[in-house]
Amino acid sequence: MKKDFGKLFSVILLSAIVALTAYLSLVTYSKKGKEDIKMINIFGNKLLNKDIYMQFANIDQLSVYDNISLNIIKKRIEEHPYIAKAEVKSDGRGNVDVRIKEKDIYAILLTKAEPFFVTNDFELLRIMQHTTYSDIPVISNFRLSEKPVPQKLYKTEDIVEAFKIIDAAKITDTNLAKRISEINLKNGGDVVLTFSGVNYPVVFGRGNESKKMIYLSLVWERINNLKAAYQNTEYIDLRFNNEAYIGSRENTGLI
Repeated sequence: MKKDFGKLFSVILLSAIVALTAYLSLVTYSKKGKEDIKMINIFGNKLLNKDIYMQFANIDQLSVYDNISLNIIKKRIEEHPYIAKAEVKSDGRGNVDVRIKEKDIYAILLTKAEPFFVTNDFELLRIMQHTTYSDIPVISNFRLSEKPVPQKLYKTEDIVEAFKIIDAAKITDTNLAKRISEINLKNGGDVVLTFSGVNYPVVFGRGNESKKMIYLSLVWERINNLKAAYQNTEYIDLRFNNEAYIGSRENTGLI
C-alpha cells in the first residue's frame, strides 16, 4: 500500500513539475515574443507630417506602446487613405522604424463640391487638412458621368484622356510634365493645357498625346531660342497633324 502511494505521489509530483516547467516556458516565450517598444519613427512621408500619421494610428503616446505589436502598427498605418504600404521593423532594442509608401498622386480633380486627389490607379482621395504637395496638375471641366466618391475608383473617359496627357508629358520631358498646371477637358471639347511660367494656353485637342507632346517640346525649344520673335505669343494650337500654330497679337504663325 505504501509502495503504491509512493508511486502515485511520484507521478503527481512529476506531472506538477512538467506542468510548472511548461507554464514557465510559455511565460518566458511570451515575454520574449512581445516587443518592448520604446520609440517609433516614420520615414517616407511627403503628403503629411509623420506626427499626423502617428496620431491617426494612435501610436503617438508612450502609454499605448505596451498594448501594441509590430503587426498592429502596420495595420493601423495602412488604414490611412494616403498610404499604399507600410514596412515595420524593430532593431530588437525597442526602436521601431515604419517605412511608408504613399499612394502616387497623379492629379487633382476639381468638382463643384470639393477637390480630390486622383491616384495613378484612378482612386479618389479627399485632400486632408495640413496636406502639402506641389507639381500636381489640376483636371477641370470633365464630363460628370457619375458622382465622385472618396476612396472609390473614378475611371471615366475624360479622366483617362487626362492621364494619357500626363503620361505623354512624363515620357517626353519630366520638366514639361512638372509644369502642367491645368488640364481643362472643356466638357468633352478640345482639351486646353495651362503651364506654369507660361502666360498663354496650349490648345491640345484629343488623341495622339505622345506625338503632340514631342511636338510641343520642339516648339518651345524654338520659342526659347527666338524669344524676340515670339514675345507676343497668345496661344499654341496642336490640334492639327504634324503642325503647330502659334497665335500672336500680330499674326498667326505655322511651324
